[in-house]
Amino acid sequence: MAFTINIYYTGTNGSAKQFAEEMTSSGIVDEIRNKNGNLRYEYFCPLNDSETILLIDSWSDQEALNEHHKSETMNKIITLRNKYDLHMKVERYSLEENNENDQKYIKE
Repeated sequence: MAFTINIYYTGTNGSAKQFAEEMTSSGIVDEIRNKNGNLRYEYFCPLNDSETILLIDSWSDQEALNEHHKSETMNKIITLRNKYDLHMKVERYSLEENNENDQKYIKE
């Protein structure tokens, strides 16, 4: 079953944003997006916390994420996370289709 992980990276003095920028400019983000089973990998800036970056990371199944965790790409992420001294809060959600009752509230 597909799922999404929200990872809140928090640092100081803009380090979380610098981390996301280096992840992107170094090509690591593209590596992850091209992995088998990755459905989404995007960074966002919460309006109420300038020292946090939100990563929305979706995978087709646990096996795909497990393979990612064993990869050299994951080692690159850990190295950058340590470089910028970031702390993390993680939330995990299962993906499901919109309910018929919810559909009337969604503008596509």
